[in-house]
Amino acid sequence: MSFFRRTRLFIILIGFIVLVALIGFSLSDRSNLTVGEEFLKDTVGWLQGVVHRPAEFTSSIFSNIDEIKHTYEENQLLKERLADHKSLLYEIQELKQDNEELRQILDKTESISDYEPIQASVRSQSPEPFFKEVTINKGEQDGVKKNMAVITGQGMVGKIQSAAEFSSTVQLLRGFDGSNRISVTVSQEDKEDESGFIIGYDEEKEALMLKLNSYESEVEEGALVVSSGMGGVFIRGLEIGTVEEVTPDKYGLTQMAYVTPAADVDNMDHVIVVNAAEGNQQEEEE
Repeated sequence: MSFFRRTRLFIILIGFIVLVALIGFSLSDRSNLTVGEEFLKDTVGWLQGVVHRPAEFTSSIFSNIDEIKHTYEENQLLKERLADHKSLLYEIQELKQDNEELRQILDKTESISDYEPIQASVRSQSPEPFFKEVTINKGEQDGVKKNMAVITGQGMVGKIQSAAEFSSTVQLLRGFDGSNRISVTVSQEDKEDESGFIIGYDEEKEALMLKLNSYESEVEEGALVVSSGMGGVFIRGLEIGTVEEVTPDKYGLTQMAYVTPAADVDNMDHVIVVNAAEGNQQEEEE
């Protein structure tokens, strides 16, 4: 064995003995650390702090970025769900309105079944602010004819002005004037019924103008106005509105009553065309 090899083995043996001695010394029950141990411990702690703080700072930055990204995705998802929820609410409201309107029409259809009602939907309306005409999706192919009365579940809205094969134009009550008057009856519970004519529409008062036949007529506010059937165009008993105000006419010869229409034509989607001619024919046959 060479000298250098023996020397290396000797150094390894001495080092192993020193290591075992240090381990045994460190595991012994001691209350105080040596100067070397304190120095080594403080140095390791300081190095751990130097390395740990930047690592912790960098880790917190990436963690915050992930939280912001996650919050943004959740916010987008909530916005989409909120938009879907609003759309669903609008759809439900429209369905409720259609359902209520159709129920009213169904009840009205049963009450006027003798007159062969024709159910239709509103397709469009004239563009002016107080529109006076609407177009419906039923025409001559469905039995619609000129001058037939048009109603909703709430009351009368007008008459057929013209009928094409598959659609018709409805002249609303607010478009009536002296040339197409409606004979009406003012129905009162505690008083005698009065009669008169709807002669037009007052846009300022947003009410129908009812000219009473007699200056002595005693009509109270809230009285119900219905068609009398005397004109031969509209069947009897179609609800038109209620009296809001009664004043003497400008000549002082009779009275003018302002009638609030029963039907809301501004929010009207479904209507009934009433075949008055068939009803009158049935009455005559009876």
